[in-house]
Amino acid sequence: MSLNEQTLSRLRDIVDKSCEDQQYGIPGTSVVVIGKDGKELFAHSAGKRGLASQEPMSQDHIFWIASSTKMIVGLACMQLVEQGLLSLDDGAQIEKLCPELKDLQVLRPDGSFERKNKAITLRMLLTHTAGFGYTFFNERLRDWSFPAGVDEFSGRIEDMKTPLLFQPGEGWEYGVGIDWAGVALERVTGLKLNDYIQQKILKPIGITDMSMIPSPEMRIRLAYMHHRAPDGALRPRDHLLRAPLVVDPDNKAEVDKIFNSGGAGMFAKPSDYCKVLAVLLNDGTCPRTGTKLLSKQTVDEMFRNQISAFPNFSRQAIPAAKPDLTNPVGELYPVSGNPPQGWGLTFMLSNGGATGRSKSTGHWAGLSNVWWWADREKGVAGMVCTQILPFADMKVLGLWGAVEAEVYQGLA
Repeated sequence: MSLNEQTLSRLRDIVDKSCEDQQYGIPGTSVVVIGKDGKELFAHSAGKRGLASQEPMSQDHIFWIASSTKMIVGLACMQLVEQGLLSLDDGAQIEKLCPELKDLQVLRPDGSFERKNKAITLRMLLTHTAGFGYTFFNERLRDWSFPAGVDEFSGRIEDMKTPLLFQPGEGWEYGVGIDWAGVALERVTGLKLNDYIQQKILKPIGITDMSMIPSPEMRIRLAYMHHRAPDGALRPRDHLLRAPLVVDPDNKAEVDKIFNSGGAGMFAKPSDYCKVLAVLLNDGTCPRTGTKLLSKQTVDEMFRNQISAFPNFSRQAIPAAKPDLTNPVGELYPVSGNPPQGWGLTFMLSNGGATGRSKSTGHWAGLSNVWWWADREKGVAGMVCTQILPFADMKVLGLWGAVEAEVYQGLA
């Protein structure tokens, strides 16, 4: 599998043009596309490390990948399911590991509460059907959190302790469920989530530049964070996930105080993230090292629609509950004809699409406008990384769509 020079030239042009306008375009981006063999079909960076920097963006820069963390934590949890240490459907086990979940209440639309009527399972946590939400995506949860508010990026587990928005298993709402899956992993293994991921996923496939607690060398290469104003203009802003960037990485006592967010805690280069995507393309085995992280049966389960009862789950519009963090989202990945939508274990499943991807393609994103996809049927995956808030930036969505369409056209 390869892309010819014409396609590569068009892809470079797409990426370069996206960063030409440093005021209203994209300040800097890195894009990587891989084939099933794990080799890069395309890798290109454009623009600057940040508006406040004169340094060109490069493939070596580190991005906060936010919710793209969730897929990696899903891999980790499914390793433990394979080993029999965790069960997807044993609610008593999860609530014994995480007793904080046992007495959660459901926040009704009128602001009153009702008791939770069933145990929360790992499958619910990994599929966003447990009832958890995010305050920046849900106005009811945001309003409940006032006057102090909730900061899901504080580095404190306390900000994950929110009420449910519906009874477990009775709806779909994107939220902190996978953070709690990460807590369950920590408590069953006795390891911090980041340490487990390093030992059992990243190092076995040769990745050393991905972490929830970036090393000094990673921090030196960190891409800058930006905010896009309503008029489309960009400005620099402080990093949203600041705590792991300012803690002394050599002070274990301080590091251990930082909550390892299974929902949003990872920093990475897109080329390294794509090495993990290659494991999905190859049914759980790394094509570069031959290391088997999961069985094919487990990867098949991750790519199976887990929520067929909610075929329109992402057509429930997401409001801009905190406009500094997200734009309103009418629908996640709309497809012509409005076919049933699917969700696997930690990521969305497309039902086709305009770019040429397969119907069984997995994909997801991160709040900082990073986007990935993995098409097992056609043996291709990729990632588009920027560092822009609020989420669902139309310039970045346009770049992602254009890159993906060009890749499929080139492969055809």
